[in-house]
Amino acid sequence: MPNERLRAALAAGGWTHEALGRKVGVDPKSVERWVNKDRVPRQAAALRAAELLGEDVHALWPALRQPRRARSISPELVALYPRRADLPIAAYIDLFAQAREQIDVLVYAGVFLHEGYPRLNELLEERAAAGCAVRIAVGDADSPAVQRRGQEEQFGHGIESRSRLALMHYRPLITAPGVQVRTHATTLYNSVYRADDQMLVNGHVLGVNAYGAPVWHLRRVEEGGLFDTYAASFDAVWSTAQSVEE
Repeated sequence: MPNERLRAALAAGGWTHEALGRKVGVDPKSVERWVNKDRVPRQAAALRAAELLGEDVHALWPALRQPRRARSISPELVALYPRRADLPIAAYIDLFAQAREQIDVLVYAGVFLHEGYPRLNELLEERAAAGCAVRIAVGDADSPAVQRRGQEEQFGHGIESRSRLALMHYRPLITAPGVQVRTHATTLYNSVYRADDQMLVNGHVLGVNAYGAPVWHLRRVEEGGLFDTYAASFDAVWSTAQSVEE
């Protein structure tokens, strides 16, 4: 059964399947199925399409009003740690050492990595030399976001100092082939440590230092799942971050 409301919205705006698909970021055949077979798109695509068409998303796809059935345990969740302090530094190092394609680190400071494993830079250089793309994003110590985090965690200027210390630790890597180091000024809701299809996510909790906040270990097993959500978050921050000069 066709989606007549969607068909009418496309016609009213002069949209073709190809044009809408290009703007939404999906194949035109997907748009065709939305119209002719009343297929329901993924929520992100539906929201973008509705915005472009000037329509209410639920008017176009009433099925999206129905909440998805919650899973008791996500298949992507490998482990959950109540506090970062419960996770040994070896867990991070082993994760990075296994990486073959990509390593991403998103933090305000995260100096516990260098403090707990002084050879971290050497490990990252080794992985980069083996063909692994390494991206490091640390907080801009002068940014309002970092300074606000210090106030929220009752850490004062300590977080600013640790952000500068983190940058000092990573600075020797800026000339290493395959390694990029940037500073960011975003509000950081989670710290992210990624190695290929595995990731450690350290949640940020108001009034709690990062070492006292939970960490979840994710493994990518499905498209559009938890892992992809945090990977996309890293990319969003990375796109706004500033490269560190020599």
